[in-house]
Amino acid sequence: MRAVDTNVLVRLLTGDDRKQLALAEAFLAPGAWISHVVLTEAIWVLDSVFSGSPQSLARSIQMLLEHDTLVLQDSDVVEAALAHFVARPALGFTDCLVLEIARKAGHKPLGTFDKALTKLPETQKL
Repeated sequence: MRAVDTNVLVRLLTGDDRKQLALAEAFLAPGAWISHVVLTEAIWVLDSVFSGSPQSLARSIQMLLEHDTLVLQDSDVVEAALAHFVARPALGFTDCLVLEIARKAGHKPLGTFDKALTKLPETQKL
């Protein structure tokens, strides 16, 4: 299966450049894989460059999870991270994803200086 880079995913999610959007959609039509790195970079771009609200970021992630031809790396991990993010948007999606990746890999607790993140299970405030 083919994979996509962050800029392709951002074009798909924003549609801000019609020519690049058409190219991205054509490339993605047969299906494509999205890594955690690409997903987190895309969410960062949507947040910082496009001033996306937590709700719009969550909708974008949910759309990717439900997409017919796109496959997210460890979609179960992404879905669990999204649930944390929706419940506590101040945490940021990336922190939620880091926790869920560690959890799936069996590396617990997640040590952090982030007081808000330590409200989630299997974290440890340092």
